[in-house]
Amino acid sequence: MSDTIRFTLDGKEVEARKGMTIWEVANGRGLVIPHLCHKPAPGYRPDGNCRACMVEVEGERTLIASCIREPSEGMVVTSNSARAESARKMVMEMLIADQPEQSQAHDKSSHMWDMAAMQGVTSSRFPKLEDGHIPLLDDSHVAMSVNLDACIQCGLCVRACREVQVNDVIGMAGRGHNAYPVFDFDDPMGDSTCVACGECVQACPTGALMSATVLDDQQVGDSKDYDSEVESVCPFCGVGCQVSLKVKDNKVVYVEGINGPANEGRLCVKGRFGFDYIHHDHRLTRPLIRRADAPAKGLNVDPDNWKEVFREASWDEALDVAANGLKGRGREVSGFGSAKCTNEEAYLFQKFIRQGFGHNNVDHCTRLCHASSVAALLENVGSGAVTATFNEIENADVAIVIGANPIENHPVAATYFKQFAKRGGKLIVMDPRGQALSRHATHMLQFRPGADVSLLNAICHVIVEEELYDRQYIEAYTENWEAEKAHLADFSPETMADICGIDAGTLRVVARDFATAQAGMIFWGMGISQHIHGTDNARCLISLALMTGHVGRPGTGLHPLRGQNNVQGASDAGLVPMFLPDYQSVMDDGVRSAFAEVWGSEDFSDQKGLTVTEIMDAVHDGDIKAMYILGENPAMSDPDVEHARDALAKLDHLVVQDIFLTETANYADVILPASAFAEKSGTVTNTNRQVQLGRAAVTPPGEAREDWAITTELARRCGMDWQYDSPADVFAEMKLNMASLDNITWERLQAQNAVTYPSLSPEDPGQAIVFGDGFPRPEGRARFTPASVIAPDDVPDAEYPMILTTGRQLEHWHTGSMTRRSSVLDAVEPEANCSLHPSTLRKLGVDPGGHVRLTTKRGSVVVMARMDRAVAPDMVFLPFAYVEAAANILTNSALDPYGKIPEFKFSAVRVEKAEDSAVAAE
Repeated sequence: MSDTIRFTLDGKEVEARKGMTIWEVANGRGLVIPHLCHKPAPGYRPDGNCRACMVEVEGERTLIASCIREPSEGMVVTSNSARAESARKMVMEMLIADQPEQSQAHDKSSHMWDMAAMQGVTSSRFPKLEDGHIPLLDDSHVAMSVNLDACIQCGLCVRACREVQVNDVIGMAGRGHNAYPVFDFDDPMGDSTCVACGECVQACPTGALMSATVLDDQQVGDSKDYDSEVESVCPFCGVGCQVSLKVKDNKVVYVEGINGPANEGRLCVKGRFGFDYIHHDHRLTRPLIRRADAPAKGLNVDPDNWKEVFREASWDEALDVAANGLKGRGREVSGFGSAKCTNEEAYLFQKFIRQGFGHNNVDHCTRLCHASSVAALLENVGSGAVTATFNEIENADVAIVIGANPIENHPVAATYFKQFAKRGGKLIVMDPRGQALSRHATHMLQFRPGADVSLLNAICHVIVEEELYDRQYIEAYTENWEAEKAHLADFSPETMADICGIDAGTLRVVARDFATAQAGMIFWGMGISQHIHGTDNARCLISLALMTGHVGRPGTGLHPLRGQNNVQGASDAGLVPMFLPDYQSVMDDGVRSAFAEVWGSEDFSDQKGLTVTEIMDAVHDGDIKAMYILGENPAMSDPDVEHARDALAKLDHLVVQDIFLTETANYADVILPASAFAEKSGTVTNTNRQVQLGRAAVTPPGEAREDWAITTELARRCGMDWQYDSPADVFAEMKLNMASLDNITWERLQAQNAVTYPSLSPEDPGQAIVFGDGFPRPEGRARFTPASVIAPDDVPDAEYPMILTTGRQLEHWHTGSMTRRSSVLDAVEPEANCSLHPSTLRKLGVDPGGHVRLTTKRGSVVVMARMDRAVAPDMVFLPFAYVEAAANILTNSALDPYGKIPEFKFSAVRVEKAEDSAVAAE
């Protein structure tokens, strides 16, 4: 049977693919049939309830809704008949009867008013609803306003919340003309469980739901009241959502999601409402130089009153001072680059250190998030990137999410996971801390902290014992299988149950579910990587995927969810101490020679450089005396952060390039004001390997400059003959020695916004799945590497009896320098907090909202306590975005021996009730 259907539309014979609706066929041919309850965007099913898209079908008694009706062979459809047009006008006239006048509308440029204008409807003959019938304004949420006098009961907000974002907050209550959308149990929006993704706002066709920034104090607004609209990329997490920035008077006024490959129009609270940090009064606008009479270096600079420590300077003076303190010092200089800057800026930064100072002591925050994952992937698979995009979960029938909390840390990626579970996929969530994703899970394994290897090896043991492994795949594509099998013999679920805290029966069921699936995926986060055994954790996951053959096919793969917006791209661009761009070893003479030739420079060191934490140790040892830090904040992000702060204070020359006077900039000798992501152009690479083009929407404030331009000028002053006129020039140089960028050009990205690497031809959008025919390792084989149980470095004892783990919250990100300067995000989550089980709070005699003191071997903080049943009774969860209760004062700097990543996720801690006087003192 043919998949093509032929029918007649407005007198012309047309073709349609099976499954298309009449509306889709018409729209694809340039014919816009009016629509209100239908949103032609990924994830939105047509509903047909508004009747604004009615068309006539020959031989049928009634008009039909074109958005839900599929054509049949030989059907004759007329959209422009008098009957159809009259019906559509009548529908529109009835709908606008109850609307505010357009001049006083909540959105004067709403989709509904566009559809009314298309049909020539400007007023209504019908009476309005009686006074008092329509619910009152709900402005209880800081980011959004609810004006139901504009609601047409189209149901788009319900579908947006329930089916696209799968948050299940909005429903319809009442009947007939008394039906309206409600939040939870008819709660005010601000008091509901709404997570402020804003999908309902973007879906609403009338302005009943609107971003608060678009409305005046009379609730009148105009969504098209902007000067320009610029397509770019969200600056927060590694999902890499594409956004449209609406700009008026050189300020971003609101943000919408667009149909990028990672987000399909969706955003989270940070991406939609966290944009205004770029306009904060704390933005650096002129270069600053530390005053000769400044106090001793420390965490002692008020961003509102910095003149006691720094003085303003011209760019020429600041760059000269910065360069004079760096040039000619060789190994005394090191660099921290940024995962928040572009690929081009990351590439220039590592080139600056290597070419300018002759060594590889350059690193960035991948060392603090997924270094162990990358180490294991390179060792066993031959590539440090994901083997499949997270979107591939749509083709899976089972998925494991372990050591990750995507609903809070990767919210848009989480929508795909929730949709997967909703349509019947088996979702297996494994985490020492309960989380919102467990509501959608087939299995939730809340195992003991630090017991990852025992848990995963037990699952692998079952697969071997019951011969559920893929023998054919193992023989064709792997090596060292017999050693893995022999190693797993000692890890029966019955033996491991007491160690990992999950009963043997559950471990066996999970093993069978994953092994017998047609297609399975594994996702993990920093709960896997941030341990001294993080590389072993990742080795276990790789082995699990390999033994079941769940790599290289649709719906299969290994995917470490990357944390920052460009941590993948910065790693690809060589911003790591042991690799040049594309993970080419610094120890390979041929690789270094190729880069030295392109750079026009002498050879540089063949020795692996120092990592982030090792650099801080080298400062204390007196080996490193000067640093250049671009867009990173080690005074907040390093483990045992007081150790890092002491190192920063000890440096005789510190150059910090950033957009705010961060905690790290407190210690600077020179501060160079940089540009935020919305103020510059360049590429970034997300967790999916999608290279995406960010575009400047506004100009940097004052004299601030784009980061690539600052680094270029600093390099010139340090004696390097750099000639770049734009990021496009840098990208062109990167391509010379980066095979991953083959077939990806600047011009192509300008036209298409995104290309996934590897791209096999100039037309190929990129390979979502890799390694279907082998691996980039000897003989094309992936490797099994057995992993043994290793205890955490800092285990509980009588003095420190509980376990501290750290992470991010939905509203805040990284060290808080951006999100805590966003008005919406800071209003929603303004205070430092930790989470404890209710039984723990009762034992401490602390009420929710009271304060506790957390103490480890490294330090102590006082913080507000929340009650959270998802946290085990012997654990405490502490976010790390708050300087007033900095989590990394407490964390352990012990390193994984392979990835050199600190053990952020496990510290022995003592928790005590804090007296009011102690809180005040803090």
